[in-house]
Amino acid sequence: MDKLIVAKFGGSAIGVDGEGLPAILDRVKNLKSDSKVIIVCSAPLTKVDGKKNSLTDVMLDLGNSAANGNDVTMKVIEQSYSNILQMVNDEHRAECKKIIDEMLDLASDSLTYAKTEGKFEDEMRAKALAYSGEVLMSYVLNYILKSNDIESDSITLDDWPIITDTNIESTNFLFDQSNQRIEKIDNKIKQYEVVTIGGFIGKTEDGIITTYERGGSDRTAADIGILFHKKYDTVIDLEKDSSVVSADPKIVENELDDVIQLSYNEARLAGMFGMKIIDPIAIKEILENGVEMPVTITNMGSPEKVTKIQRKPDEQNGHPLKIVTGKKNCAVLRIESTSAMDLLESLENEKRYSEFIILSPFTKDGLEFSRILFLDGDYVKRNEKYVLSFDSLATIAYQRGVITLIGDEMWRVQQIASKASSKIGDAGLNILNMDAQEETSRIIIVIEDSGDNVAKAIRAIHSERSKIKFL
Repeated sequence: MDKLIVAKFGGSAIGVDGEGLPAILDRVKNLKSDSKVIIVCSAPLTKVDGKKNSLTDVMLDLGNSAANGNDVTMKVIEQSYSNILQMVNDEHRAECKKIIDEMLDLASDSLTYAKTEGKFEDEMRAKALAYSGEVLMSYVLNYILKSNDIESDSITLDDWPIITDTNIESTNFLFDQSNQRIEKIDNKIKQYEVVTIGGFIGKTEDGIITTYERGGSDRTAADIGILFHKKYDTVIDLEKDSSVVSADPKIVENELDDVIQLSYNEARLAGMFGMKIIDPIAIKEILENGVEMPVTITNMGSPEKVTKIQRKPDEQNGHPLKIVTGKKNCAVLRIESTSAMDLLESLENEKRYSEFIILSPFTKDGLEFSRILFLDGDYVKRNEKYVLSFDSLATIAYQRGVITLIGDEMWRVQQIASKASSKIGDAGLNILNMDAQEETSRIIIVIEDSGDNVAKAIRAIHSERSKIKFL
């Protein structure tokens, strides 16, 4: 069976106005030496007022501003692609520029529509993001690859293989319908060394452009892997500026360990609770489709540094407390348990929202109450009336920070929960809730999200990690 690498390069890898593309070219040349390659592209970065910003965010700001009746210009986006175009050689530059101009004209049409209609949402929003971001970048990258003597082609929107439901701005992958659309991309895989495709974007069966939630390019890579894992020996390779380490290096500077292996479960939890390793929904889709397929996190600058993610690691080694991570801006809902069941069913079936964790229940006045930890407090604020409509006595506590200890084998550490809580106390922080569930491979500690409390708690627990004795 031929080998296929689905390599995803995010916005930080592409860099500001494509400054990371030479490094991507080097990686692609290496990857294609013994494998067919599909590249999943995110939107590039640019600088706005001296700060790095994704072109996706730039376009979202433009669209929302236009919807408010303002005149907007796409000069920032146009200039970014003009800079990237310089990497295309003379043979292909005119053709590439024509595609850039055509796609940005279509994106501009969406902004005009937003101003006229006073809204920037659904299909118009999805079109604007596709034409100015991920899809356009995949077309441009194809020409850059050709300019460097790499046999490549791109997947056009007409031949798009990722078919989704009609929940346009937070869409869901449909395997059966997508599987019927893979012939053209499979032919390109066989014909070329490299095939490029935009991440984050889907299409309905009726041809309407849709988008995943932010970070959705990981899901695109996973979906393509799911579609091709029986045809090829498939690996998903997420190219980043670092492989996985035991805590966020922006928070913890000392005693960081490389994490060589993670289970799907550990990676999903880390993604949910603040460690930007992989979109947890990408892992969920791999699991739901019953696929055995390795995912690697590769340090682009030092490709020998790799974290391998599998359903079950080859062997358990190293520290059983794999990762200490944290997440700010959470909320805790206290709700009567029977009402909670109705809410959770609605969240899953109607809202398609899954960024919550059910904590241990408690009993008051003979009634059982559930605690639901929402990992996005802003979502709860936007939907507060909806959430509270299920129980008039329910209460919501905002400004909650969550510290999470992750590891499938944390049972090998005696009294790990008490050791973690002790370090939180030593740091002068109060624990508002603690939930330790061995079967879920995580220990959750809820504190007040104020100042640098979350970072302080992460550092405190991680400092103890190197001292912990384990079986």
